[in-house]
Amino acid sequence: MLAIDARTRLGALDLDASLDVAPGTCVALAGPSGAGKSTLLRVAAGLLRPAHGVVRCGEHTWLDTARGVDLAPERRRCGFVFQDYALFGHLRAWQNVAYPLRELPRRERRSRAHELLERFGLADRAGARPAELSGGERQRVALARALARRPAALLLDEPLSALDAPLRRALRDELRAILNDWRTAAVLVTHDFTEAFVADFTGAVVLTGTARSGERGLTVVELDGGGVVSSTDEVRGRVAATVHPWEIALEPPGAAAAGSARNRLAVDVVSVTVVGNRVRVGLAAPQPLAAEVTLASVDGLRVRPGERAVATWKAAATRLVQHS
Repeated sequence: MLAIDARTRLGALDLDASLDVAPGTCVALAGPSGAGKSTLLRVAAGLLRPAHGVVRCGEHTWLDTARGVDLAPERRRCGFVFQDYALFGHLRAWQNVAYPLRELPRRERRSRAHELLERFGLADRAGARPAELSGGERQRVALARALARRPAALLLDEPLSALDAPLRRALRDELRAILNDWRTAAVLVTHDFTEAFVADFTGAVVLTGTARSGERGLTVVELDGGGVVSSTDEVRGRVAATVHPWEIALEPPGAAAAGSARNRLAVDVVSVTVVGNRVRVGLAAPQPLAAEVTLASVDGLRVRPGERAVATWKAAATRLVQHS
């Protein structure tokens, strides 16, 4: 668990914030520039000492102003991805990634750095210096460096903004896997409340469409590409509709509607992945989505790639945010 509690004044900004992040999960901080999001990350990392504050990670206290505890940044087991990447211009990509591992032998540092660069699709750019890399490549080097020490906490300040959409999706999936495997607590900062990336990063399904008033106080969203979903949120116009995969159930095609779920979309099963005691099912519709169900459900429904199904979930499980 990463716990941050900070109160301080910076110019015109009065920061008063508390945040708890469970291991293996990501909490997103969304809001306009100047709201204090990056300041909170700097407090967690030890780059800014607040007037009053406590930062704990697991059993370790990194900061406690009342007790006079303030560990130096290098003694805090956290990785930080800065907005401007903060790479060393005179070092090659692999050397930047290896820099936090100075206590290890050079051969081991280099091996771990190359392994991470390969994981982020940069194996062939390991010898390049930052000036020779594109913005997206520099961003991925910064991510690899932040992960080099297998941090207990990962602090991400607009971490994927320089990447194109396909690469951003791939990197999100990779980061989700790392957070889950390493049980790392992550805090993600974005400047825009409307950015659907926030929900997508945390594992939610994101569907775009146009919202209008519906019956009995519900909002109806006509999805891009076809299909309709309902929500209890009151938003109009262009929206991103989000729902967590574990809220989505699967039914055989043609089955009578069961329960109170108002949202029903015909889907094709494209993947079935066992994750511990549950199964993540990738689904194709006019927009892609995913469901998380039990092993028993998969066996009972005979869910297999290439089969048809109906994805169902409640209007109350569907969140809407304005989306340009």
